[in-house]
Amino acid sequence: MSQPLLSVVITVYNEEKNILPLLDQTYEALADLDYEVILVEDGSTDGTVSEVKKYANERTKLIIFNRNYGQTTALAAGIDLAKGKYIVTMDGDLQNDPSDIPGMLQKAIDEDWDVVAGVRAKRKDGFVLRKIPSKIANWIIRNSTKVYLSDYGCTLRVYRAEIAQNMGLYGELHRFIPVLAKEQGARMTEVDVKHHPRIHGTSKYGLSRTFKVMSDLILMLFFQKYLQRPIHLFGGIGLLSFLAGSVISFYLLVLKLLGEDIWGRPIMILGFILILGGIQLITTGIIAEMIVRTYFESQHKKTYTVRSVFEGKK
Repeated sequence: MSQPLLSVVITVYNEEKNILPLLDQTYEALADLDYEVILVEDGSTDGTVSEVKKYANERTKLIIFNRNYGQTTALAAGIDLAKGKYIVTMDGDLQNDPSDIPGMLQKAIDEDWDVVAGVRAKRKDGFVLRKIPSKIANWIIRNSTKVYLSDYGCTLRVYRAEIAQNMGLYGELHRFIPVLAKEQGARMTEVDVKHHPRIHGTSKYGLSRTFKVMSDLILMLFFQKYLQRPIHLFGGIGLLSFLAGSVISFYLLVLKLLGEDIWGRPIMILGFILILGGIQLITTGIIAEMIVRTYFESQHKKTYTVRSVFEGKK
């Protein structure tokens, strides 16, 4: 089978009633394209699998997990299996509209974008529980990472395959996919896409995800600034801590030599804590440097990406 132009990766979890309209709409939208559809069934407990097997066409593949791993892992599995030159990711709840895909793909091809991200311009979700937390999260991520996209929560995106397949998706980092893509030097743009209210099933998102997003944001900031040089973070803070503790200890030593009783002073305990903390942070930085070197060298990974190579003619 020749390489298709497009692979559409759709994650589904307990979407039994959405499968038939989802597949019908997807096939209709992609009728004029060379495509494959990859559905990743993330450990559903309803009849999602049987519905997919009943209505899938010859261009559709189904990955069935033995349990629920989460959306990030499901996306990673689908992207790994994808054969297309471009990869589209999309939710399986019918809130994303497959009819937006051809236009987004054409924009990526015509204007040579690595990522075309969807923006839910007229979002059909609850205002208090979904829209407000999403706007706050988007603002924090945008201003912290300096990756200026409007809607980090929209799964509908088109990627050049080499970008998507080298992002390294783990944990629950799907909201930070644009940040991971930017780390590879991806050129990104946005387009408005349609968004529909959920008709069948229940949403898997809620306020409880806020703390997870904030934790992942800390990880993303570390990846952005210190992944290849962790000693600059841990070593820098460690040296400051060690020097502050040393200054305090020297001050107390001078007082002791002058005959003052320094035992039991809170500042003495603070000095010890700062010195020990500094040593631990510096040691952590050294260990992290060794781990990073092992990560890159054991897998023959490069610390850079090359967009193209030009050779002049004589």
